[in-house]
Amino acid sequence: MEYHINIFDRAAVRLHRDRAAPHMERHDFLLREVGKRLADRLGNIKRKFQHTLDLGCHRGELSEILAQRENIKWIVNCDLSFLMASLSPKPRLVADEESLPFQNNCFDMVTSLLSLHWVNELPSALVEVARCLKPDGFFLAAMFGVETLVELRHSLLEAEETTFGRVYPRVSPFVLPRDVGGLLQRAGFAMPVVDTEQITVTYPNTLALMEELRGMGESNATQERPRHFTARSILQLAAQLYPADTNNSDGRIAAHFQIVYLAAWKKHKAQPHPLTPGSAKKHLSDILSATEKPLGGPAQSILRSK
Repeated sequence: MEYHINIFDRAAVRLHRDRAAPHMERHDFLLREVGKRLADRLGNIKRKFQHTLDLGCHRGELSEILAQRENIKWIVNCDLSFLMASLSPKPRLVADEESLPFQNNCFDMVTSLLSLHWVNELPSALVEVARCLKPDGFFLAAMFGVETLVELRHSLLEAEETTFGRVYPRVSPFVLPRDVGGLLQRAGFAMPVVDTEQITVTYPNTLALMEELRGMGESNATQERPRHFTARSILQLAAQLYPADTNNSDGRIAAHFQIVYLAAWKKHKAQPHPLTPGSAKKHLSDILSATEKPLGGPAQSILRSK
């Protein structure tokens, strides 16, 4: 028997993105900044990508950046939202990350910019990406990590607990970076690389931050979210509880976004493989011109430079 965990209301995700699409240019700073950093990770890859899929493309912010690279020829833009997709460069289509309408082995590269954190079944979405990639195809993505918006989450929860004695999930749950590498390997990827960075953005107040999230299409879409407007008293108390940014004297607040970068190759027999443990023909001490010092057992040793 299969069990499917539906953390997110995908219809609400689509609605929020549809609502944000017409005015996305006012709120796309973070998308474009992370998009540039993601594209920079292609700098050392000497390969031409004839067919690329941008998954969860928004209005094509990432594909516009990638289109400037000579080694990327043809980009398909794909988004859950019809309005987002319709405002992205052609060719474009509407599709769900968890069930992609593409043939097996048809793309040289799949990219995704700040979209995969809204899928209910991330392992299934990664399997779909691997299915669509050609053998030795490249997957490159960025998504929000668990430390994103911790200040907003804590201030809203504390405000509700203080006022009403109960809480609602107000900020989307995000992925743990340490889990992503294993998910990539189980989905059929090799040589996964996962790293994180924190981007700090300042806002005049918490209302401006929440307006920015709404303008990005990042409003709360959890299944357990409250289905009513948040009381003014909650918002006012959350603003008081939100930690001030001590680096600014103008009273602005800081929002921290943890960005998790994913890079991996679809498995292929021509890829390098690690050697079998014990098959090395030289000792590490020989290569490093070092001597081994036993620590009390045959399996324990350290290297000490000469």
